[in-house]
Amino acid sequence: YNWVVRGNPRSMVGVDDQGRLLLVVVDGRQVGWSSGLSITGGAELMKSLGAREALNLDGGGSSVMVTTGSGIVNRPSDTTGQRSLSNVLLVRPNAAGR
Repeated sequence: YNWVVRGNPRSMVGVDDQGRLLLVVVDGRQVGWSSGLSITGGAELMKSLGAREALNLDGGGSSVMVTTGSGIVNRPSDTTGQRSLSNVLLVRPNAAGR
């Protein structure tokens, strides 16, 4: 129950009214940087970004966003460093979107 109401790192995905994909990672558990979001806070954030549909994905230390050009672009919460993750959501533009 605590992970629902307490602020935690969150990974979320959503779609807006124009069909655009929203990928959101919120840092957390880092005093002076970010305390994270509750499930309600995550829903409110996604709604404020224009999501008409949204899902909360795995969170905590698994909340990492990586881009081709910049590598890790957020501050993952694990104090032991970067986690080895067994899953990924990979987004590649199609030929028409280039």
